[in-house]
Amino acid sequence: MTLDERLDRIVGRALELEALLASGVSGEAFTQASREYGEIEPVVSRINALRAAEQGARQAEALLADPEMKELAEAELAELHDALPQLRQDVRLAMLPRDAADERSAILEVRPAAGGDEAALFASELFDLYRRYADLRGWRFSVMDYDESELGGLRCGIAEITGKGVFARLKYESGVHRVQRVPATESQGRIHTSTVTVAVLPEAEEVDVTIDETDLRIDVYRASGAGGQHVNKTESAVRITHMPSGIVVAMQEEKSQHKNKAKAMKILRARLYEQQRAQAHESRAADRRSQVGTGDRSERIRTYNFPQGRVTDHRVTLTLYKIDRIMLGEIDDFVDALTQEEQAALLAAEGL
Repeated sequence: MTLDERLDRIVGRALELEALLASGVSGEAFTQASREYGEIEPVVSRINALRAAEQGARQAEALLADPEMKELAEAELAELHDALPQLRQDVRLAMLPRDAADERSAILEVRPAAGGDEAALFASELFDLYRRYADLRGWRFSVMDYDESELGGLRCGIAEITGKGVFARLKYESGVHRVQRVPATESQGRIHTSTVTVAVLPEAEEVDVTIDETDLRIDVYRASGAGGQHVNKTESAVRITHMPSGIVVAMQEEKSQHKNKAKAMKILRARLYEQQRAQAHESRAADRRSQVGTGDRSERIRTYNFPQGRVTDHRVTLTLYKIDRIMLGEIDDFVDALTQEEQAALLAAEGL
């Protein structure tokens, strides 16, 4: 089937759905038709824009033989020829299968891996990087858990990032981030290599995941801070174990046991939802652990080399020499390149 035939089929299906909705259909049939029409209407809109431009180009070409209209026709034709490649690309991209999670908010988890105190310090800096990126995008960044180490690093940082299309932009950040620099504690000036793991999970609603209360083991205990000192004298910290999956979530950020449990359940739901998505898409990881790997120094998606002032994303072989700006949250160059790489792969797979 040619591309034009596929476009004709989409437009024809939209017309069928419009007629069905206008006929007064109700109940489940109306719901299904409305949902399907909502999914293909943006594609049809782009197809119509493309075909209007192609029709305009044909009309302009026909006017080239008219001496009085030639100059005007040439100007219009040049403008349309400039616009057509982008219009065709817009149609192809609109036809790609959509990840239902792309428009969702996300749960961000940042943890040090290899490198001890230096890894914990860089984990704290990465957590701040994503906080700044959220600010730049106009998203809300809410810290759910922040376990600070004795030297001011980060043992584990979890945040809820709320906004439209958060997961679509941040999903490429999942993996091992490697840092190369001279630690403040290094007296010989030697460059150390450390790693931090980042996991980005689409936020799940209660309807997405069914959790049986009998599958949960809930433990409460006293929250503790750096050095093991109790930050309160009540058993406010909560640890939830989902026994069928083995997923464990611990939360002690809030002074209220109820609030800690609610946060822990939100994280558990997100991890279970991602696990379901992984099982539904064989190309994705089998579970959350494959997002972040083992944290070994040889595994990495991105390297931050401070002595050279560069950041390299190894998936798209893109190196930028502006590490200071990137640490301030300016990572859109990487996100855009990764998005385009994924779109190109999907276009090839779909034969578009």
